Amino acid sequence: MQYKKWLSPPQQAMEFSPLNYNNYKQTYLKTIHNQLSALFNYAVRFYGLKNNPARLAGNMDIEEVGEMKFWTKEEYLTFSRSMMNKEESYHAFEILYWCGIRLGKLLALTAEDFDFEKKTLKINKSYQHIKGKDIITTPKTRKSNHVLTLPDFLVDEMQDYISRLPYLKVDDRIFTITKSGLHHEIDRGCRETGVKRIRVHDLRHSHVSMLIEMGFSAVDIANRVGHESVKVTYRYALCFLIKI
Repeated sequence: MQYKKWLSPPQQAMEFSPLNYNNYKQTYLKTIHNQLSALFNYAVRFYGLKNNPARLAGNMDIEEVGEMKFWTKEEYLTFSRSMMNKEESYHAFEILYWCGIRLGKLLALTAEDFDFEKKTLKINKSYQHIKGKDIITTPKTRKSNHVLTLPDFLVDEMQDYISRLPYLKVDDRIFTITKSGLHHEIDRGCRETGVKRIRVHDLRHSHVSMLIEMGFSAVDIANRVGHESVKVTYRYALCFLIKI
């Protein structure tokens, strides 16, 4: 059906009132709303639409699902300056933000995973601390086992940092800080800088959002961060577009 003008939020509610939302999962309804909102955001920015009707109408009377949070590049750089007084924390967050890897994979990294000549980082294992023991596991899927290209400045930072670690063997873990220690550090950095609080895992979201803003394709992003499906990357993109 074609409309002569954009529907107002109350008109939208009347138009779609016969739909029984209880027949659909909340995540599915949230995805529909996100797609509509992204479409209307585009119309607002480029075609003169005054308001985003999907945003004004709100969600389809469903409970909000978990929000995907992320930092912009500027927010991360502000935060990272507060970490410079603790080298391990600073370099851990540098890897998390600029590489977008998961926390368990960060904590499993060893010196031999870095190839500074080729400017790459090999991701092929994950770390867990279970019942007082350090456990290293291998990825369960092919996508989780991959090689990342590193930016030049990160190559220089990590090469310098690793060279100054005393008694480090090639198969020793570079980062011995605990998961709770990193959560504490992100709390500290946010308090000191005023940057909004996000989870450590949200640095992965932040990396993907940065790549989207830089114009990388969904396939390229999925390959870099190890998404099993490009659909996951599209979900990141929708959340990012709605926030800009």
